[in-house]
Amino acid sequence: MCGRFTQRLSWEELHRLADLIGQPRNLAPRYNIAPTTQIEVLRPAETGGNELVQMRWGLVPGWWKKPLKDLPATFNARAETVAEKPMFRTAFKTRRCIIPASGFYEGTGKAGAKTPHYFSARSGEPLAFAALWEQAKHPGTGEPLTSATIIVGAANNWMNRFHDRQPVILDWRDANAWMRRDDPGALQRAPLEDSLNEWIVSTRVNKAGAGDDDASLVDPVETVLL
Repeated sequence: MCGRFTQRLSWEELHRLADLIGQPRNLAPRYNIAPTTQIEVLRPAETGGNELVQMRWGLVPGWWKKPLKDLPATFNARAETVAEKPMFRTAFKTRRCIIPASGFYEGTGKAGAKTPHYFSARSGEPLAFAALWEQAKHPGTGEPLTSATIIVGAANNWMNRFHDRQPVILDWRDANAWMRRDDPGALQRAPLEDSLNEWIVSTRVNKAGAGDDDASLVDPVETVLL
């Protein structure tokens, strides 16, 4: 699955890769993004092109009325069932988006003592996670609540050494097709075997919080730091 990722993004690069429109803004780097926090999401703009919008990571369907603390984990959606699951099927049909990421983390080893690994594109470009977004009302305040989820599928042979699941990563040339095509199922495939880099990073990434969100989290380490 994908429970931590990074966004060190450039507006100019997203403009080139994804037909990004709108007023350029500085994008604060994030190195330890955890579920339920705000993330940057690309979605189709009403006027054409694509817009970059901040959303809650963890999809809240439009029909959800209970407190958010009762919501099941919805930061990932399984590619095999996303078109049928009540939590995701409406968004999959009409509100597909892309979550751009500079990399993501997965852990190996026993629970409670996992070794974190960082994965990024060998090309140096941002990764394009296939994703869904939804518009709802906050069940507590009634305010508009926009949220998103990352679609995950079976790992390819290379990734399977670390985890049996991985985000569905799109080629940027397929970005508009994913967000606008009536039937995007064929695009939900594992990336090429040689598309990612991997290295071990500090176990500080296992902690979520403002005190553990800095650039050194993605630095390679020879031994896992405490």
